[in-house]
Amino acid sequence: MAGREDGARGTAAVDGAPAPWAEKLLEHLRPAGRDIGRLLAWLAETVDGPVCLRDDTGTVLAGTPLTLDDKLVASIVTGRIASAAWEDRGDHLRLVRVEHPGSARPAVLAVSRREPFDRRAFDIVTHTAQVVEILLRAHESTAAGHRLERATSDLRLAILQLLMVEDTVSARRVAAGLWPGLLDTDTACVYVVESCTEERDRLADACLDAVGDHALVVRCPAMDGHVIVVTSRESVGGALRALVARHADTFLGGSARQRLANTAAAYGQAVSALAVARFRPDKTAVYAERTHPERLMDPAALRAWTYHVLRPLDALPHHTRAELLATTRLGLEFTAVSTARILGVSRNTVRARMERVEALLGIDFTDLTVRATVQLALNTQIALTESAPGGAAPDAGGARLGDLLASPAVRSWARDLLGKLDGDARNLRRTLRTWIAAGGNAERAAQTLGVHAQTVREHVRSAEPVLEHQLLAGGGDLYEVVLAHLAVGDLEQPALGGTKTGHPDSLVHG
Repeated sequence: MAGREDGARGTAAVDGAPAPWAEKLLEHLRPAGRDIGRLLAWLAETVDGPVCLRDDTGTVLAGTPLTLDDKLVASIVTGRIASAAWEDRGDHLRLVRVEHPGSARPAVLAVSRREPFDRRAFDIVTHTAQVVEILLRAHESTAAGHRLERATSDLRLAILQLLMVEDTVSARRVAAGLWPGLLDTDTACVYVVESCTEERDRLADACLDAVGDHALVVRCPAMDGHVIVVTSRESVGGALRALVARHADTFLGGSARQRLANTAAAYGQAVSALAVARFRPDKTAVYAERTHPERLMDPAALRAWTYHVLRPLDALPHHTRAELLATTRLGLEFTAVSTARILGVSRNTVRARMERVEALLGIDFTDLTVRATVQLALNTQIALTESAPGGAAPDAGGARLGDLLASPAVRSWARDLLGKLDGDARNLRRTLRTWIAAGGNAERAAQTLGVHAQTVREHVRSAEPVLEHQLLAGGGDLYEVVLAHLAVGDLEQPALGGTKTGHPDSLVHG
C-alpha cells in the first residue's frame, strides 16, 4: 500500500522545487489559513476521497464521518502502530495517528478513496497529518492561553471584591501568589477608565501594558465600558492619563488616596470624578480636584453629627458592620444589580443589607434627601477612620444637619452651584428641584409641573453640563446637588431616625 519506488517522483517538481500540492499544504500554516476543517476539505479534494479526523472516543473533530474498524483504530490510539491501510469492499482506506494535545490519547486521521494509494497520495496524507498536529497544538496553546487569561481575570475580580468588603487580609493572601507585593500597602488610589463597550477588552489590555504588575486591573463586573485600577503608586496615575490622551472617547476618573480597607469608598470617588472628566478637555479628573460640601463644614460638628447618625451600626460585629457599610456605599452610588455584580453577591442580598441599614438607622432610602444625607455621613466616617482609626467617639452634642448646611461657606458654595442654572429661560432650576423632591421620578415631577415627563428628563439632562454633575445616573454627583438644595432651603430637611416606609430597590431613574 505504500506505493512503488518510482511513484516517489510525484512528490517533487522540476529542479528540486516543491510539488504544487506541498505549496498549497504550507499555505494552511499561515495565520489567515489555520483552519482544520478547511485543511481537510483541501485534502479530500486533492486525494479525491472523503477525509475524517476523530478522537479516541470516536467523536468526529472535522471532516466527513467514516466507518472504521474499531480494533484497528484502537491499535493506533494506544500506540501499538502509527498508521494502517486496508481495502474494504473496493474502498482503499488509510489511517494515521495524530497527536492531540487537548486529549489524553491521539486522534486518528482517516482517508478513503476508490483508487489505491500511490506514492503521491501517501505523501500527501502523511504530510497533512503532520500539519494537522501542528494546528491542533496551536489551537490547544491558544485555548490554554485564553483559559489562563480568564482565570487571571477572575482572580483579579475576586481580589477586588474582597477589598470592597474590607477583607484586606484575604485579598493580600490571594494576590500574593501571582503578584507578590501588589497589596503590601496601607493606602491606595482607585481609577476608573471608561470607553465604549466594544473597546473595553482592548482598553483593559492597554491598561495592563501601561501599569505592569504595579496595579490591580479589573474589568468592571457592573459597567461594561469600565476598567477599574487599584494601585499605591503615583506613577500609575500618570501612565493612565497618557493612555487616555492617546485614545479617543476614553475618560479617566481617580479617587483620593484611601486606606486599602476603604476601596469601596475610593471606587465611588473615582466614578464621581469620572462624571466630571466627561466635561474636561483632557478627559481626566481626580475626586479631590472639586470642592465638596463636607470640606466646607465645621469639622468637629460634622464628626459629631456623623457619629450620631451611624451610631446604631456600632453594636454590630466588625465584619457585619463593614459588610453593611460597604454595600450601602455602593448601593447609594449604583443600582442594586450593579452593586451585586461588584460585590459578587445576589441583588437580593444587596437589598436585604440595605433594608437592614434602613431599619437600624430608621430611614427611608427612597427619599433622595435621605440618600444624600447618609452618603455625607458615610464619606465623613471614612475621613474619621483615616484621621483617627480606633479613636474615641466624638461628643454627639446637639449636632444637626441644618446647622452643618447653614454655615456661610456651604451656603455660598450652594448658591454658586445652583446659580449656574438661573440663566436658562427654561427654568431648569425649578425642574431639577421638583424632580429631586419627587424622588428622581420624571413622571411624578411632570405631573407637579404640568409638563411631559420627557421634558423633565431633557431639562435634567441639560443641567448636567452646566453643573458639571451627572444627575440622571444618580450617585454622588446627584447627592451633592441635593445637599446644595438643602443648604439654600429649596428642599425640606430629611427625617432621620423616623419610620421606614420603603426599600432601595435601585437608584431612582426618572
